[in-house]
Amino acid sequence: MQDNYNYFITSNKVYMIIIAVLILLLMLYGHIIIGSITIALYVLLVIYNIKNTKFRKSEWKKFIEDFSSKLDIATTSTLVKFPFPLVIIKVTGDVLWYNQNFSSILKGKDILGQNIKNIARDFNIKQAVNGKESVFKYIKIKDKYYDIYTNIVGTSEKSKDKIVILYLYDVSQSYDMVNSINANKDTIMLMEVDNFDDVVKAMDEDDRPLIIAEIERTINIYAQGLNAMIRKYESNKYIFCIQNKYIEKEMEKKFEILDTVREINMGNKLAVTLSIGIGRGGATPLENEKYAVSAKELALGRGGDQAVVKNGDKLLFYGGKAKEVEKRTKVKARVVAQALVDIINDSSSIFIMGHIKPDIDCLGAAVGIHSVVGLLGKMCYIVLNNPNESTKLILAKIKEEKEYKDVFIHSRDCEDKMDENSLLIIVDVHSEGYVESMDLVNKFSRMVIIDHHRRTTDFIKGSLLSYIEPYASSTSELVTEMLPYMVEKPDIKTIEAEALLAGICVDTKNFYFKTGVRTFEAASFLRRLGADTIEIKKFFSYDLKTYLKRAEIIRSANIYNNIAIAVCPKQIESILLAAQAADELLNITGIQASFVFVKIKDEIFISGRSLGDINVQVILETLGGGGHITMAGAKLEYVTIDEALLKLKDAIKKYVKESEK
Repeated sequence: MQDNYNYFITSNKVYMIIIAVLILLLMLYGHIIIGSITIALYVLLVIYNIKNTKFRKSEWKKFIEDFSSKLDIATTSTLVKFPFPLVIIKVTGDVLWYNQNFSSILKGKDILGQNIKNIARDFNIKQAVNGKESVFKYIKIKDKYYDIYTNIVGTSEKSKDKIVILYLYDVSQSYDMVNSINANKDTIMLMEVDNFDDVVKAMDEDDRPLIIAEIERTINIYAQGLNAMIRKYESNKYIFCIQNKYIEKEMEKKFEILDTVREINMGNKLAVTLSIGIGRGGATPLENEKYAVSAKELALGRGGDQAVVKNGDKLLFYGGKAKEVEKRTKVKARVVAQALVDIINDSSSIFIMGHIKPDIDCLGAAVGIHSVVGLLGKMCYIVLNNPNESTKLILAKIKEEKEYKDVFIHSRDCEDKMDENSLLIIVDVHSEGYVESMDLVNKFSRMVIIDHHRRTTDFIKGSLLSYIEPYASSTSELVTEMLPYMVEKPDIKTIEAEALLAGICVDTKNFYFKTGVRTFEAASFLRRLGADTIEIKKFFSYDLKTYLKRAEIIRSANIYNNIAIAVCPKQIESILLAAQAADELLNITGIQASFVFVKIKDEIFISGRSLGDINVQVILETLGGGGHITMAGAKLEYVTIDEALLKLKDAIKKYVKESEK
């Protein structure tokens, strides 16, 4: 076990001899003064080196004695003569000893006392010490790859008295072979021009063939650059078969085809956008095709103009920075409405549920669906566990109606009222992490989802009908469009119409954001049904105390890259106030986006708002949140405010860096 210690002594002797020769040369060439100073420094260096050597030797002997007490003679001999690289480390990762074979990997570099992470970054010492892993595959050291096998030595219960032995096995050839095989595996890509019909119809008839030809030419050139097999199976849909190595290059380039196609200009009024789904990592081409279909559906559900790569359960997103394009046709709304009516008629009872702390849009959509279910003659309940303070006024007015007596129930009371043929309609949410009660969702075999948020990775699966339209301003807008198709005469109550219109007002910030032609049509329809805009304004009123709290949050804001970031004081624990403050910050000149933090118990909530130039949804998505380009949110658990701020700033830096490419 003296190999690397002897090496250290020998290498030091060599250095000392070289320095002595250099000093002698200085003296021979007449540099007496410099030579004298150098000799003095050399003597000090020799003294230091002797002391350091003695210290290392004593430390080494101590380790040898401790180590030998834990191992028998046969084991010690085996370790010394072990033909493979071997390292002994503390539980903290500090290197105690290594054999000559390991020293040759480092080309003689001394790492005694250093942490193993300095040379093997991917090695997880905590997992090794905890016994969670005993084999670590393909760990890179220098320019080679090794499988590291671990063994913990020590009988003491105290972890500090234990040591970890690492056995290294060179698998560089195997790694290169596996990489080569994976690089040449086939990947399936599905590409769709998601606004093809809108782009073509918006052009003069004589120019339509030009834009169609240019789109097809651009996509074919892209396929040739990837050495891909390409087939067009519909007017706006393509399938590619590509080798993995080309997909990895595209991932590095962030799928530049999205920008290339968007820049096509043949006199078209609308920019051309693509939705791309890539399936890779499957055992068969059929499995990759299923991954690609799922990825493309996710891309379309998030508004299009993006690429989604699905590798098993892992999902990666690229693009998605463009605003959603409003669909001018209501065909889908009619089809979905008629299908929903059929499902409701086939159900014994209906339950409507939204997201955690439902806002006015969520409540308005639930009330709108309830009104139609009532007209269809079915029993209907609205699941409401913890009402949001922003819905207090409108909820009180709704409960004054006799039809809403006992309609609002807690999720724990649903089981007594439901049966196998009951239907759950989920509104304004499709994510497992944000739905009011996932336990209740799991009890239903029949579900419908109606939402306007961009699709997330943890969307609720198994629904009979899913109507997720990111172009819409709000879920209340989607429900309003469906009303005339669900019942011949949607004679709903005034308060129900006001709840729907209030939901649209909240999510559009009084028709400033995400407001399209269909948004105004929906508002006009509700106005004809009796919705009073003055009454709606009353729902949004607040007292002086609330106004001062909001001002206090705004006062704490700091500007970072034209983005305002504010933190609610400790005494303020209101998601609503945080959202209102984020909205208000956008009224300040020069502010393009705003983020407001509020801590409630062990959770930190972030409200993000933007004027459209900055995509707050993409930024907060990296923190596990979601939403829209101009309005998004996220929730972090078991972190401090400072840690959360750092995470957000890192996400902003990453977003800005990618936007500049």
